[in-house]
Amino acid sequence: MIKLDATTLKNLKAKLQIKKPWDSIIIFVLNILIAIPLCIIVHQNLIDPEWPFHLDRILIFIVIIVAIQFVLRLLKTVLIICIFFYLIALLYGSVFGNYGFNAVYEDYRSMVYTMADDANPQDIIISKLLPFPNKSKIIAAVDYDNPLVRNFALMATTKYFRDIKGYHKQRLMIQCFAVFKEIKNRWNYVNDPKGREYIASASESLQHFSGDCDDHAILMAAAIRAVGGTPRIIHTGGHLYPEMLVGTKADLETANYLIKEVLFIQESRGKEVHYHIDERGQVWLNLDYTATYPGGPFMSEEILGALTFN
Repeated sequence: MIKLDATTLKNLKAKLQIKKPWDSIIIFVLNILIAIPLCIIVHQNLIDPEWPFHLDRILIFIVIIVAIQFVLRLLKTVLIICIFFYLIALLYGSVFGNYGFNAVYEDYRSMVYTMADDANPQDIIISKLLPFPNKSKIIAAVDYDNPLVRNFALMATTKYFRDIKGYHKQRLMIQCFAVFKEIKNRWNYVNDPKGREYIASASESLQHFSGDCDDHAILMAAAIRAVGGTPRIIHTGGHLYPEMLVGTKADLETANYLIKEVLFIQESRGKEVHYHIDERGQVWLNLDYTATYPGGPFMSEEILGALTFN
């Protein structure tokens, strides 16, 4: 009976065995897919020796490739079976579900892109912040439920990025980026009346798309809130500017890719994405009027207060 079981297992293994050279090709491709992001992670967490021609990166990549190849060879049979069932699951997801081959490709591409193209995080914001100036007036001015504000935000989402495919989960983020683009393209900076702090409501600013930094921040926050986003206004002492909640670091990977490779290619070329991380680990993108793309450079980095609208 034992001999029969051993024979059965041997026959089953033979049936599942992929013929040469396809087994080596599959393992090699899988090795590369694993090695690229792993190499980036290892390099980012090691001290850069600043060798010429990035020889340290080449050495790390070779070592990782050899190590992964050795492990994959040891687990070849089990690995091939797992890949088979994984492909079946992705095929089912592509046909009947929301997560299939295209979703995996986009997730992998975003992850590798963000790892290789470092974003620019600022200091973590702690909760010990000063009182927010004109807080009650600003809260009242962010009239996101005003029909004028809501209709303007809806117009922006139909004007920009409506035909972007393959990012269903990031629809809200893309729509917030559309709101940013419309306001950015139309905003005209105008000072307050001399000797007076004039705070315009979002619905008022829609008449001429003009005002100072607090008027811009109020309109941006209200329009983003009107389409379901979570904005906040940052106080630096002499300046107010808006930010939008992206989410986790994983969400930042996708946002970074969308900004630099899909939605704001020209505006962000050769530049970094700037953001803040709050005390809960949430990522916030800069939307200041001086930024030409979401996550553009900060005009002022000293944070004295934050007012969140959620």
